[in-house]
Amino acid sequence: MRLMTRRNMVATGALGAGLLGIGGFSNFLGSAKAQSGKKFKITRTSAEWKKRLGAARYRILRQEGTERPFSSPLDKEKRKGIFACAGCNLGLYSSETKFDSGTGWPSFWAAIDGRVGISTDYKIGYRRTEVHCSRCGGHQGHIFNDGPQPTGKRHCINGLALRFIPT
Repeated sequence: MRLMTRRNMVATGALGAGLLGIGGFSNFLGSAKAQSGKKFKITRTSAEWKKRLGAARYRILRQEGTERPFSSPLDKEKRKGIFACAGCNLGLYSSETKFDSGTGWPSFWAAIDGRVGISTDYKIGYRRTEVHCSRCGGHQGHIFNDGPQPTGKRHCINGLALRFIPT
């Protein structure tokens, strides 16, 4: 029998999905705006972001939504390259730090220095470390303390929040 850790519960949809359905769960998670009063180098109105990103990416990047696990092809991306913010193309993660976490989301053990910012959220009832792009403020995902060495961190990132640039 498989031990149901928080990571496994999220990956299998057991956490929250049973009560709200996966769509309702992601809407519940994404109710706050990415702009929390902090100033970013790139700013746009909501209408400009919606037009630029499309509905799905807007929900992730600007409304702090979460995509379904195992829905992004970037989860299985193995080529060398840079994973950039889908909102502003700032390179956030190198393929050198990517690993298969088994959660269904692209995962990294470290970001490129100075490229991401963090904040704390309690949207699902407990403390999580949220990750956002340092240039445009776009929501990327969350950081957990169950990743591999050398950092022990798992940056669990929405594939829709990223663009892959092969090198």
